[in-house]
Amino acid sequence: MAEIDHLLEQAIATHATPGVVCAIGHAGKVVYRSVRGQRAIAPVAETMTWDTVFDMASLTKAVITAPCVMQLWEQGRFDLDDPVCRYLPHFAAAGKSGITIRHLLTHYSGLQPDLGLTDKWHGRDAAFRLAMNTVPDHPPGSRFVYSDINFITLGFLVEKLSGMTLDTYATRYILAPLGMRMSRFLPPETWRAQIAPTQFDDDGHMLRGQVHDPSARRMGGVAGHAGLFSTADDMCVYAQALLDRRAGRPSAFPLQTRTLVMMTTPQQPQGQTDLRGLGWDISTHYSSPRGDRFPMNSFGHTGFTGTSLWLDPDSDTYVLILTNRVHPDGRGNVIRLRHDVATAAAIALSIPRA
Repeated sequence: MAEIDHLLEQAIATHATPGVVCAIGHAGKVVYRSVRGQRAIAPVAETMTWDTVFDMASLTKAVITAPCVMQLWEQGRFDLDDPVCRYLPHFAAAGKSGITIRHLLTHYSGLQPDLGLTDKWHGRDAAFRLAMNTVPDHPPGSRFVYSDINFITLGFLVEKLSGMTLDTYATRYILAPLGMRMSRFLPPETWRAQIAPTQFDDDGHMLRGQVHDPSARRMGGVAGHAGLFSTADDMCVYAQALLDRRAGRPSAFPLQTRTLVMMTTPQQPQGQTDLRGLGWDISTHYSSPRGDRFPMNSFGHTGFTGTSLWLDPDSDTYVLILTNRVHPDGRGNVIRLRHDVATAAAIALSIPRA
């Protein structure tokens, strides 16, 4: 996999990211590991390490919030095509009574992309009011619009149905069963030196252990759309356990095989061409981490901070790329890196062109 080595080095040399941790899993094993560049360049330089803890950003949606929701679905707590307002009555405001849980999971709700930061709101109660009162831009089911509000709302749904905060539920029922001990919301101060910093906040302090996403940060660091911190080791465990359970092999993954198959196959409204699973991306303009060779039934997700995970059940393969490309000034860009590494990995593993 020398081509992948070259791509990672090139990304650092061109300042696409200060550093990167990359892992490729295939046939039940991690067949490629690489650690390159720097974990931090400001305020002082630090070398990247394999055990670096990354702000996973929107990978939180697919890795945490969606499986939390689907565990509750397995328990019969709701149907996917139930209106959200049946469980969160305030959500019916502003003409949202027709939006279903499936619409939220697939980003076909018609809601705008985010809560907006112009008003200086703070706190979970304020975020709840904003999410419940948000006005749709489009009728539900009419078009794919990736929206943090969808998963902020799903986080509130998990809390309503479980009686626990999202981080407590996720730790107890997702992370702990998988043995992911270096993954959590709100990482403790003892982890700080191991965490990849992201950007300076509005007060000029470097974010390190505080979630980068501003809405999640205003919510106290726990939200359905962002807030998870994790390592390469833990994410490899997650990815392989998901692939194993999906294939019906022995696995600690805390969902049933049929549920995972449903989550990772198209669930968008009939006739729509942007293909989304339940939490997972399949084929949209966000699908660059598929590269040129992984098939259309592969799936994955990205995070704004520079994280991505793409999985191919046909070949039992995953490609994990962890960066803090936003450090220190937000100018890094790893979209091309994700695409090219996936392509190179598929070629190296002799995966046929899709």
